[in-house]
Amino acid sequence: MPRSPRYLILADENFGPETSKTANACIRYTPDHVVGVIDRRQAGRTAQQVLGFGGAIPVVATLDEGLALKPNALLIGIAPAGGQIPPDWVRLVGRAIEHTLEIWSGLHSFIGDIPELAALAKQHGVTIHDLRRPPAKLPVSNGRVREVAATVVLTVGTDCNIGKMTTQLQLLGKLRARGIRTSFAATGQTGILIEGRGIGVDAVVADFIGGAAESLVLECAAESDLVLVEGQGSIIHPSYSGVTYGLLHGSLPHAQIMCAQPSRTAINRCEWVKIPPLVDFIRMSEAAAAPLRPAPVIGVALNTYDLDEASALRAVETVHRETGLPTTDPVRFDPAPVVDAIARFHETRPR
Repeated sequence: MPRSPRYLILADENFGPETSKTANACIRYTPDHVVGVIDRRQAGRTAQQVLGFGGAIPVVATLDEGLALKPNALLIGIAPAGGQIPPDWVRLVGRAIEHTLEIWSGLHSFIGDIPELAALAKQHGVTIHDLRRPPAKLPVSNGRVREVAATVVLTVGTDCNIGKMTTQLQLLGKLRARGIRTSFAATGQTGILIEGRGIGVDAVVADFIGGAAESLVLECAAESDLVLVEGQGSIIHPSYSGVTYGLLHGSLPHAQIMCAQPSRTAINRCEWVKIPPLVDFIRMSEAAAAPLRPAPVIGVALNTYDLDEASALRAVETVHRETGLPTTDPVRFDPAPVVDAIARFHETRPR
């Protein structure tokens, strides 16, 4: 990372609560390193006004306006359809490089592989960080996680972009505050950006997704007693279930935390796939893990950002009553119910 990163985030025409995951997480967890956001539609507003958090971080319309905020890095904060970089972004990134801004990207299309941008970066001595670029050599998974003493907890979800990474980051500090040596295994580009290490497992060749997850858990378990693994996708997602199962079988969790959004009844952009009742979904997720290692769902983390306060509280109570599990929205409310569940499980599970 830059010695003192000052990110100008590119989220043009997509800066919002559900459409700019990388931008939002960077603003939530590293706000001191964000100087502004580029988005023509939201220009003139602040991050607080757009997201409900982020304070006075300004939204500007152009790169030139952003340069006035004195950034030293350009972070691509959204994922265009297909993960490909649009032609107008190539020009914008090129101009950012000419102004000696480091480039940080989590796209499937690697910025460093675009010849004109690679040449510009070399000319101006600029580093391009492609967060999704996997390590050159990864093993296949073969159950080596069974040999570690650390407790492994994986977030799973009813859909993509539902709060699996955010939940783990909300729990991380609370568990550490209780004196439990806890680490975070980042498996997506945003988690890597925040944690400073990890593997973007959705960019790994399918046969090695489990091996990537296994390698991450082994690395984290060598330095901690509890490993929080960032989940991806959903076991019923027609597009991304492959990475979900790869993570589940590679990380071999001892327990799962289920992430759900009460207002979401179908898979985003695949409305023909209806999300089963949460009690049924929990059974499905436990059944998927069971042949390799039983991994009960021990808590539920809800995403209630689109509900008013009273409705959100009712949703938490309803899920708690229906599942019998500790339930909270770990961002909006106290994460303690799920933190307590993990701490209790960690302290009492058979060794």
